[in-house]
Amino acid sequence: MKHNLVVKIPTIALLLLFCGSALAASKCGKYRLDAGNDGWTRVNNEKVTSQKISFLKGKDDWDNVKIDMGLMPARDGNMYGFEFIKRNGKAFLNVQLLQNSMDAPRIIGTFDCKKVK
Repeated sequence: MKHNLVVKIPTIALLLLFCGSALAASKCGKYRLDAGNDGWTRVNNEKVTSQKISFLKGKDDWDNVKIDMGLMPARDGNMYGFEFIKRNGKAFLNVQLLQNSMDAPRIIGTFDCKKVK
């Protein structure tokens, strides 16, 4: 059963403080993900504009989590969608360049993630 959770920002900040293992500074390809003190994820030091946290197995199970994020627009002027997934001790990040035209080819990358200090 999949558990979706949309949480208020102060609650996310507290959860990330106590459960930092889910998104404690991860390096995924050229992307660095950090949990900000305000509960919002930072991608390469840019605060995401949207995020949704889904627990894959059970409530508050930060070892099995999916975090969907959007960065619109990023510093480079593009819009990106991010999907961070951590399960079974492994983490990876899917990144999609979001484009205005529905006819444009989809540009998607998948990166393995490692914890960094």
